[in-house]
Amino acid sequence: MLRFRVPKGQLGVAVRSGTILLSDIEICYGQIAGISPVSPTGMSAEVFARSLQTSLSGEAIDVFALNELGRKLFLMGATEHARACYALASEDSRALGAKVNLGRCELRLGRPDIAEGLARDVLLGRADFGPALLLLSDVLAAQTRLDEAIDAMRRAILHSPSQFSLHLQLGEMYERSKDIELAAIEYAQAHLLNPNDMRSLYLLIFSKRSVCDWQELDALSREMADSVTSGSTDISPFEFLAEDASAEQQLLVARSRARAISAATPSAVVSANPRTVVDSGRLRVGFVSYGFGAHPTTLLTTSLFEQLRSSALEIHLFSTRSPADSPQRRRIAAAAHIFHDVSTMSTQAIATQVREMGIDILVDLDGYSRSRSPGVFAHRSAPIQVSWLAYPGTTGADYMDYVIADRFVLPESLQPFFSEKAAYLPRCYQCSDTSRVLPEPPSREACGLPPEGIVYVCFNASFKINHRSFDRMMRVLAQVPGGVLWLLKGPGHADERLIQAAASRDIDRSRLVFMDRLSHLAYLSRYRHADLFLDTEYYNAHTVASDALWAGCPLLTRPGETFASRVAGSLNHHSGMDELNVDNDEAFVALGVRYGLDTSYRANMRQRLARQIKESGHFDTAAYARDFASLLTRMAAHRRNGGTPGTFPNDAVG
Repeated sequence: MLRFRVPKGQLGVAVRSGTILLSDIEICYGQIAGISPVSPTGMSAEVFARSLQTSLSGEAIDVFALNELGRKLFLMGATEHARACYALASEDSRALGAKVNLGRCELRLGRPDIAEGLARDVLLGRADFGPALLLLSDVLAAQTRLDEAIDAMRRAILHSPSQFSLHLQLGEMYERSKDIELAAIEYAQAHLLNPNDMRSLYLLIFSKRSVCDWQELDALSREMADSVTSGSTDISPFEFLAEDASAEQQLLVARSRARAISAATPSAVVSANPRTVVDSGRLRVGFVSYGFGAHPTTLLTTSLFEQLRSSALEIHLFSTRSPADSPQRRRIAAAAHIFHDVSTMSTQAIATQVREMGIDILVDLDGYSRSRSPGVFAHRSAPIQVSWLAYPGTTGADYMDYVIADRFVLPESLQPFFSEKAAYLPRCYQCSDTSRVLPEPPSREACGLPPEGIVYVCFNASFKINHRSFDRMMRVLAQVPGGVLWLLKGPGHADERLIQAAASRDIDRSRLVFMDRLSHLAYLSRYRHADLFLDTEYYNAHTVASDALWAGCPLLTRPGETFASRVAGSLNHHSGMDELNVDNDEAFVALGVRYGLDTSYRANMRQRLARQIKESGHFDTAAYARDFASLLTRMAAHRRNGGTPGTFPNDAVG
């Protein structure tokens, strides 16, 4: 019969920091609590649990100390070992915190039903017990029961309204449920309660950008930029791309995230990769992505993978998501030599599979884009690891060797701000699917457009439309009578805010038209009604720019000083449309106005684009595949010959 001793004031304590006073626990397994360098994974969880039970038999157990040992193990990733501690401690009916922590272990171990039962059991006796409400919310969120999760989190906040982390988590749940307006409110409250928390700050900024709420946004952005400059770089690299930040600042943020990923990767696993590139036979190239489905990555790459099937490369696609069946999913799966659904696997398990498959070059098609798995690459499961296409910036990671680019999007002046060595293609780095055939669109009237007049378009995501970009667009509209701006509908009240911003510049609301989200080909057909695409700062059109050009719609952009702000310019450059790359906002407005007023100029530019689509070579997928395969083959040969990324010869002029 176990006897429990709960120190006064410690009843119901959840996972927390503190001094460990363990007595017999310390004597038997103090090394696991961090007192010696022995790893907890050196002993199986079953043996640990039995030994713990035996060593404490007949003793008065200090529940708080046992809970603390569990906390240490949990933070070290030894979840089964931590579970043994919490299970033992929670046998005391008074140890509510231990029971909640046991539920956290069950959740991490993939048993949400058991975790939910533990949370509800605690709440039966203590309906206001905050840690149990938080656990219940997390469990429900993990099961995508978001409405119930939000309700549980709001109840937890009622009992702890000043705990900033609860508001932060509630904001993230609202964001997952697509309610960005409420998410922004919770992020703002979290930032108010803890101004030093960078996560709540950057999520607040990004959510405000997404709903085009520019009030106080400049001040918040300066606050974040100042934090980066002073060394606080715990910021999402993806969200930071939309800021008016330098390439150097982007590198600092990316390095911080890469270091965190590396720190969470077991060093023993990383060092277990002695493989070299194969000397003969097909070069095995793996591509890791969340986007192998109805996603922009699939739209850009499928035609390329189809071309590469007959190349010297053996193409392996590793899908970290298992989306609903779709024609896009089936097509890209058929394009690969081998398609691997790894959506249910841990990053370590994926890395092990990559290593066992003998992949020579592993390509990251996600980077730090949202909902992705950059941790796969920290395991160093392939001799050569490459960043390409989906993430328009540096990973800041020492485990990434190359970034595939072109000399326009990543000029040599930007190379010092990339941790990867630039490997240049002799063309635009971005491929495209040239098998797409544009259907006829509905009438202008059916699209909400006036029967005549110039149609400017910007189908970029709403978070890219900042006040600088919008001001340029409004200055163009003000000088082109009858012209309209066609935008993609945004989340929340984004559209209403843009209408108000236009009105403040004396532009009538009727001159802004908003398009619903459509199927890809339906969306693509709308460009037949568009005259000129007006691009955004500081994160410009990427896949959307390629779509516009392929559909015959010229694009006006101002290339900046970061990768993310130069993609549209690269597409123009490699399509022979450099005239639409301008140096400043004044030139942007002037050319946009000229395009709207000068009928002859407009016709000439559209004819030039139609000709360049056929003649420039940019939309030649077969040629792109040859250049791409050649680049990867040279990387492999360079590695076989003892070369390092730093000494890789770049002969391409693209």
